[in-house]
Amino acid sequence: MTSITAELKENYQVDITNGTHVWRADEPVDLGGDNTGPNPYDYLLGALASCTSITLALYAKRKNIDLSSVSVEYRYDKVHVDDCAECDDSHSGMINQVTSRIFIDGDFDEATRKRLEEIAVRCPVHKTLEQGIVFSETVFAG
Repeated sequence: MTSITAELKENYQVDITNGTHVWRADEPVDLGGDNTGPNPYDYLLGALASCTSITLALYAKRKNIDLSSVSVEYRYDKVHVDDCAECDDSHSGMINQVTSRIFIDGDFDEATRKRLEEIAVRCPVHKTLEQGIVFSETVFAG
């Protein structure tokens, strides 16, 4: 189980910890923040990108694939459904869309490259986001 604690500090600065590491989130200046850290969507995409990279590295190591480099780029946008070629008729209005560009390099054949493409979208964070999340929330007011 993963557990994170976040505490609002000055303005929109938020200090986050998992009990071992501490990091900060903030909003950019044009949104009223102080830009002292990445914004929450940066962290979400960072979690996805790091999970994809690690998943590819673990798979390559387990299968003895010579993977010399992995570079992952994710972009988040809120787009109109009409601009989404992958959307079905059940969507309307605006949707959240994540676009990826994954670059892999190494000494491997075409079949291995295709398998690495399949593995890239199977990282646990990707699967969690794709399947959706059920929230169980309690808010305490003092």
